[in-house]
Amino acid sequence: MSGGFVAGVVAGYGIAVPVGAIGALIAGLSARTSLRVGAAAGMGAATADGIYACLAVAGGAAVAGVIAPIAGPLRWTGAAVLLAFAAWTTWGAIRGPKNGVREERPTTAFRAYAGILGLTLLNPATVIYFAALVLGNGGTGGGARFVLGAFLASASWQLLIAGGGSLVGRLLTGARGRLVTALTSSLVIAVLAVRLLLGS
Repeated sequence: MSGGFVAGVVAGYGIAVPVGAIGALIAGLSARTSLRVGAAAGMGAATADGIYACLAVAGGAAVAGVIAPIAGPLRWTGAAVLLAFAAWTTWGAIRGPKNGVREERPTTAFRAYAGILGLTLLNPATVIYFAALVLGNGGTGGGARFVLGAFLASASWQLLIAGGGSLVGRLLTGARGRLVTALTSSLVIAVLAVRLLLGS
């Protein structure tokens, strides 16, 4: 097995495994909707990791240097989007179904993928992380093999999170269970958004 691929796998797990707002969002989506939607959201996060790994391999220090000056505004934007999503989820959970019928707009797999892709791309730390690994490896980082390894590692972890969220969703299928999972997901996302701001 190629050293660049293994380095990419290690790097991909390194960025994906720590529990963060995106992971909580993916698990919450799976719990409230379906495994298909949660898996699509997870693939959105993995795609963003793959894009950033590709940018790091292609540009290395130059990419990290461009991102660094705008890291603060990107972090604030990401936190604001997360807080808005947490508030929206909480509002929907508290409001509950109207006349016994839930009227919320259905979440499609494509919308989940695109939304999580965009939100994950707002995290500038990811490209800086990959760029540091690439530069530490003599500037090459294994090229396409590194990118493939990082993408596959991230994808496998995100799909595991989606599967876990779907399992929780099946165990908590009643109205009270959906309320609890929605409120818990919102709280976790809000706390992580605040931590993101405090980290700036």
